[in-house]
Amino acid sequence: MRILPLWFTVSLGMAASVSIAQPASPSPYKILQTAKVGGAGGFDYVFADAAGRRLYIPRGDRVTVFDLDSLKSVGVIADTKSVHGAAVDPKSHHGFSSSNPVLMWDTETLATLKSIPVEGRPDGILFDPATQRVFVLSHAAPNVTVIDSKDGSILGTIDLGGAPEQAASDGQGRVFIDIEDKDKVAVVDAKTLKVTATYDLAGKVGTPAGLALDAKNHVLFVCCRNPATAVVLNADDGKILTALPIGAGTDGATFNAATMEAFSSNRDGTLTVIKETSPTTFEVVQNVATMAGAKTCTLDAKTNRVLLIAAEMAPPPPPAAAPPAGAPPAGQRPRGGRGQMVPDSFTILAVGR
Repeated sequence: MRILPLWFTVSLGMAASVSIAQPASPSPYKILQTAKVGGAGGFDYVFADAAGRRLYIPRGDRVTVFDLDSLKSVGVIADTKSVHGAAVDPKSHHGFSSSNPVLMWDTETLATLKSIPVEGRPDGILFDPATQRVFVLSHAAPNVTVIDSKDGSILGTIDLGGAPEQAASDGQGRVFIDIEDKDKVAVVDAKTLKVTATYDLAGKVGTPAGLALDAKNHVLFVCCRNPATAVVLNADDGKILTALPIGAGTDGATFNAATMEAFSSNRDGTLTVIKETSPTTFEVVQNVATMAGAKTCTLDAKTNRVLLIAAEMAPPPPPAAAPPAGAPPAGQRPRGGRGQMVPDSFTILAVGR
């Protein structure tokens, strides 16, 4: 059992009392639109191209593309392999998949332009507008592969010393990346591709997954799984400002500068809303009921809607029975685990006011 420092325990207790209060807004968030689009294949990240009005959802061997307003299918980017995420440069109109190889496509026609072999095991992905560079995150070294979004050339790689999960750009040349297995946040110079600082969560929480940034006020929201907590940091020096409870199983976060709210999407079927009332004052104002497994999210900055994805899952298989006492080893036995996806149950959710 991990013993938490007194200040952290107190801050969580204070935050818990806030989380059960009535939402500050007279119009609480709710699900505004759902689309059961179905289709086979696993899923991880979802990405909204607010300028191009398209929603990108990787599904294992392809990237499915939807109209961001109607949530109707507009096309597929095929021939990807173990794709997890997508990113778009709105200036060059180039899209990129987090896969190996990385696919580069024309966001207007969805035609594939280039196949870019990379190392590691691509997972998350981020476009940095200040440098027009794409940061492909990998749980295996090299932890980051950096690609020029204009022509698809590889500019370099970065080893973070751990497995990155999500990244955020301040639009001024700094990229923040949480390191899931080290309980740290790395600060990267997007031009030199050097790590300039590392913020340590100091054992207060574990497994940072979602990461959101208020770029104007230099505030980071590091959403962690163990325990389910959002740790709020000063983005300039890593100083911990507060800690707030969130739903269980976070795997994504985003920040809306128009409403001054951070969102954590959680596997338990909640979307935690954190209100930033000042650069040093924060409170949980709502836990929106979404759908079990809706653990990643993306913001449509034009409509202020948060988009999530999930599917219905069958009950997990029972664990294998233990062999009789004294029985010889029988090799690897099947284990109990997650249930299979219910066919054609994959759903897009749009949350807003």
